[in-house]
Amino acid sequence: MQEPAITPDLIAAHGLKPEEYDMILEIIGREPSFTELGIFSAMWNEHCSYKSSKKWLRTLPTSGPQVICGPGENAGVVDIGEGQAVVFKMESHNHPSYIEPYQGAATGVGGILRDVFTMGARPVASMNALSFGEPSHHKTRQLVNGVVEGIGGYGNCFGVPCVGGEVRFHPAYNGNCLVNAFAAGLADSDKIFYSAASGIGMPVVYLGAKTGRDGVGGATMASAEFDDTIEEKRPTVQVGDPFTEKRLMEACLELMQTGAVISIQDMGAAGLTCSAVEMGDKGGLGVKLDLDAVPQREENMTAYEMMLSESQERMLMVLKPDKEAEARAVFEKWDLDFAIVGETIAEDRFLIVHNGEVKADLTLSKLSSTAPEYDRPWEPTPAAEELADVPQIDPIDGLHALLASPNYAAKQWVYEQYDTMVMADTARTPGLGAGMIRVHGTDKVLAFTSDVTPRYVRANPKEGGKQAVAEAYRNLTAVGAKPLASTDNLNFGNPEKPEIMGQFVGAIKGIGAACAALDMPIVSGNVSLYNETDGAAILPTPTIGAVGLLDHTDDIIGNEVRDGHVALVIGETKGHLGQSALLAEVFNREEGDAPAVDLDAEKRNGDFIRANRAMIKACTDIGDGGLALAAFELAEAAGVGVHLDEAPTEILFGEDQARYLVACNFDQAEALMIAAGQAGVPLASVGRFTGDSIRIGASEAPLEELTATFRTSFAAAVA
Repeated sequence: MQEPAITPDLIAAHGLKPEEYDMILEIIGREPSFTELGIFSAMWNEHCSYKSSKKWLRTLPTSGPQVICGPGENAGVVDIGEGQAVVFKMESHNHPSYIEPYQGAATGVGGILRDVFTMGARPVASMNALSFGEPSHHKTRQLVNGVVEGIGGYGNCFGVPCVGGEVRFHPAYNGNCLVNAFAAGLADSDKIFYSAASGIGMPVVYLGAKTGRDGVGGATMASAEFDDTIEEKRPTVQVGDPFTEKRLMEACLELMQTGAVISIQDMGAAGLTCSAVEMGDKGGLGVKLDLDAVPQREENMTAYEMMLSESQERMLMVLKPDKEAEARAVFEKWDLDFAIVGETIAEDRFLIVHNGEVKADLTLSKLSSTAPEYDRPWEPTPAAEELADVPQIDPIDGLHALLASPNYAAKQWVYEQYDTMVMADTARTPGLGAGMIRVHGTDKVLAFTSDVTPRYVRANPKEGGKQAVAEAYRNLTAVGAKPLASTDNLNFGNPEKPEIMGQFVGAIKGIGAACAALDMPIVSGNVSLYNETDGAAILPTPTIGAVGLLDHTDDIIGNEVRDGHVALVIGETKGHLGQSALLAEVFNREEGDAPAVDLDAEKRNGDFIRANRAMIKACTDIGDGGLALAAFELAEAAGVGVHLDEAPTEILFGEDQARYLVACNFDQAEALMIAAGQAGVPLASVGRFTGDSIRIGASEAPLEELTATFRTSFAAAVA
């Protein structure tokens, strides 16, 4: 087949700028072949090379005594004691999910699960963080239904419980939804598998499903803005098969027990290209591939198509030669392809042969470690204007408005489509704060959460970045867990715009400060840029996924609210309404500054909660919607009313940080007050849980009535 001529239009179609193409010419000293152009395009796009973000990602705290493996591998690894480790990561599948919601979301789940079991861990929990346009937009309903169905369709069939996540709506996502997928697994801490190849002449083995044309160019597509050609990008979305993935996981974990595996890498973005290059580069080796040996499900595939295909459920492995027969038998037993497609070589070369012809011959290290790295110009986000006066409102009217919004209504319509109990270790189902799973065969419990408030980040990127980490810290603390570490999914618009790059830089600075202060290092993550359509960017959305540990199931802070319990607020309330949920939902105003985050107060108050968990019957962090929404949610979950003392609108709905709402009996409340005084922690009694109504001051409504609104508003908006 005649390869197309390399033209400026073809170079641009591959997402390469003229100056980047000039770099390629300088590196290889000649014009690239079509396949080589595709390989450079795949390795140098934003999605794979992090060329706009590397400089700033290096500033994040990534180490600590609990960290076994930080960023740079398929997933992060953190010690949880007794020879065990939790392996976790979060990644985006935003562009594919907008183009083809079901398969885009499904393959996002498949990809993140592979990242975990590639490290030798069995997946035990998943989460997802979803952002959609306004419910009235003509695409939103289709996107929500398709994405949720895709996540459930893949995760349920694979057999991993979904234990948490978040869903939001905002007009800024009308043209570009966000689908961030998280997975965590368990492994023995001395049996972690890495991707760096080692040894010369070692067989490079292709494992899993056959290669097709689905997903060709997907990573490049994920590194570009959307425009009116969006429908033409549909073929770059992959198709997933969860049952094949389940067999692939079992085969890989079985093979890992044999000692046959030298290194292993998931074939994700940019498929065979990225996996082979990363394995070689990390090991300081070259790789030779013979594409004739690649299992194919379509006829007459070209070298270009095979190298850039993002067909799902595939792995690349470097294998000990004497274990080949044993390894092949494992994969044949699981009815999966096993093919030796190449070998490691001493030279720094990436050599691709197809039909006896050399299709690519490149310096391997130049494809990965010397990809372009940009120090993008950035402008600090202007300081927010001072918030004009917010009128006092009837507190029940304000609460009802929040409960009627799909942003703050119950999300059971979503998580009831997911299997939350498979594997039988789920300790708390979604909808009640952080998700939790028991560590099988032990008394330990892992807690998981996913958090960000994009309005805050837009108004004040640094404080918004800090707040995302702080809220994750509080959500883990509220169930009694000690926060261990974090993963991030940094979703932003076009980094070539200084104001967007300024949002990114500010958020990174805030995230870094909070992770350091709260001892929650970033151990893995993903950057998703160019989330724009026709020049309109999403809200900056740096999602933080975090994991916490409880030493024993008895340490869980439950949801045991009883009639007569006292309601206590731990932390200082000043009444910050800037960028608040109340302001947005009731007054249609997104104004003012984000709330300030005092990291010392966050640490102090969190330590206080965990130290005094025995006196706490129920706990939730106070975030969106302030005290009023937090009190309703605790009351509603327990089926008991709550009476809050009369207070101004800003005290009831303000979103000051470092705060928790606690329920306990009177004696425990007295003991907590004494302990708080000794620890220098602000604590105030704000009411009690009782009866069958929600009463705030003189304003009152039946709990049953507000519950009906809370439980039906989400489905009414999107189903």
